[in-house]
Amino acid sequence: MNGITEAQILQLPKILDPRGNLSIIEDDLHIPFKIQRVYWIYDVPGGQVRGGHAFREQQELIVALSGSFDIMVDDGQSRRTFSLNRSYYGLFVPAGYWRQMQNFSTNSLALVLSSTRYDEKDYIRDYEDFLTYCKKDEK
Repeated sequence: MNGITEAQILQLPKILDPRGNLSIIEDDLHIPFKIQRVYWIYDVPGGQVRGGHAFREQQELIVALSGSFDIMVDDGQSRRTFSLNRSYYGLFVPAGYWRQMQNFSTNSLALVLSSTRYDEKDYIRDYEDFLTYCKKDEK
């Protein structure tokens, strides 16, 4: 699992059962990092956008536990949009990617698993600073 270097959808285990399905996530097995923090985003008003930043170190797995939403990821050269609407798929976002979450459906619930604890210094919140950061990485 280690060595994933680009944003991509990961399929999580799905255990089918007539009483209700179950999916699991285990760090270093289903995702390429140890889980240091878990948070969730919910009750997003229509038309609102979440995210709009990048991380220098933090990696994430984002799962739509309920409902749906889109995630635009940007590596400083190209953008790609992923739609999440199944609880057994997660979007892996490596460090160094700008990400923005949008188009939340009613009652959507986004689960985010992070590779680091919260550290405000890890955030890049200005897009122009992000582009400068990307150019620095190219050298």
